Amino acid sequence: MRSVRARAALGATLVVAVALVLAGLAVLTVLRGNLTDRAGLEAEVAAREVAGQIALGVPYTDLELGDEETRPVQVTDEAGRVVAVSQDLEAISGTGTGEVAPAPSAPARDDDDDDDDDDPARSQVSSGAPDFANGSATVDGESADYRFAAVEVTTERDVTLTVHAGAPLAAEQEAVGTVRTAMLTGLPLMLLVVAGVTWLVTRRALRPVEGIRRELAAITASEDLARRVPEPDSRDEIARLARTTNETLAVLEASVDRQRRFVADASHELRSPIASLRTQLEVGQAHPELLDVPGAVADTVRLQGLAADLLLLARLDAGERPGRAVVDLGALVREEASQRPADRMPTEVTVADGGSCEVAGSRSQLARVVGNLLDNAQRHAEGSVAVTVRREGGEVLVEVVDDGAGVPPAERERIFERFVRLDDARSRDDGGAGLGLAIARDVAARHGGTLTVGAAPGGGARFTLRLPAAPGPGGSGRRPG
Repeated sequence: MRSVRARAALGATLVVAVALVLAGLAVLTVLRGNLTDRAGLEAEVAAREVAGQIALGVPYTDLELGDEETRPVQVTDEAGRVVAVSQDLEAISGTGTGEVAPAPSAPARDDDDDDDDDDPARSQVSSGAPDFANGSATVDGESADYRFAAVEVTTERDVTLTVHAGAPLAAEQEAVGTVRTAMLTGLPLMLLVVAGVTWLVTRRALRPVEGIRRELAAITASEDLARRVPEPDSRDEIARLARTTNETLAVLEASVDRQRRFVADASHELRSPIASLRTQLEVGQAHPELLDVPGAVADTVRLQGLAADLLLLARLDAGERPGRAVVDLGALVREEASQRPADRMPTEVTVADGGSCEVAGSRSQLARVVGNLLDNAQRHAEGSVAVTVRREGGEVLVEVVDDGAGVPPAERERIFERFVRLDDARSRDDGGAGLGLAIARDVAARHGGTLTVGAAPGGGARFTLRLPAAPGPGGSGRRPG
């Protein structure tokens, strides 16, 4: 039962079995009710025929009781005493009394006084619905089940009699038995067909799933993420599963490739300062007077900054979520600009009035974004760097503009990749490792914002950081996701 096909076949079989059993019971109930009502109608007709004769004054001994074998009749008075019965009736039940012979003390008709005392107005057959009951009767040695109808009649002597007439239930029992036997015989065959069809249909439907499983097992064994699972031509859930699986494999392949490139680039970037620092230390060990302490310190600082950048990227890749502290971007930009070294390019900071510039997030990470943007602008600017902070609707914008050569349109997305530096940046001694803009965009995305680059109105590059404003009494900014 660990197989989906087996569970599906068993479930379908059980559902169909329950439905067929309930439907069969309903059919048998309706069939039995209809046949019983038909027998009751026949019994009522027979009872009213006898009651009509009694109402017309026919003597008990001259009553036409019909076919005694199929219509047993018993007439009783108000005291339950039998006054007339069918011929050859040997036993009866279901009529209130089991007597099959007229009682000696039963009221008899005085046929000699019929002409003097006849009062047809006082003779009548009850028009109400008769009482029905099931019973049995033995006629001429043969017993059978009957449906009895009881009809009351009042004679001309104001005597109330009850006529019990029966109709056989043999047809009802035979029909119900035949239908029940047919159902009991056909039910197992039908359930077997349902189970087999469900098994075959489920196996056919799950065949693509097995193909997907085998291919995934092969991909896991070979560690070849370039392979893809087969996609069925159908447009059902299995086809969507295959497409989603392939999309996941593509994302996983890209992630692994990016991770490999990251490790290779990080190793390359770390090799140069480490080799330089080792060379300086070895020279200093052999010739102390030639030790370049400032150069060693610079290489150490560069290693420290690169290690910090790599650690931050690792935390971001691991899904670290920013904090929920409220940060004033205007004050943060002024603080970061004031901490720039005096020999760096001067930076002009403008914070627009008329709206709160607060955002929700991590102050240290947002400070890293602003610092990286300022470092990038000062590295490429020719004479000035301008920073503007303002509120636009539910967002806070930080624009960093320099008057350098700008970023070519074809490179405006590539510069946000890790360890990517344009040729101009590589030629500078103070060029970074190519992680600053990548970190800035990743942090912005973690805070629910964006970081883009375009052309400044007067030339140069314009980096635009958009972050959702912090929720507050005067704003409706959204929190970072």
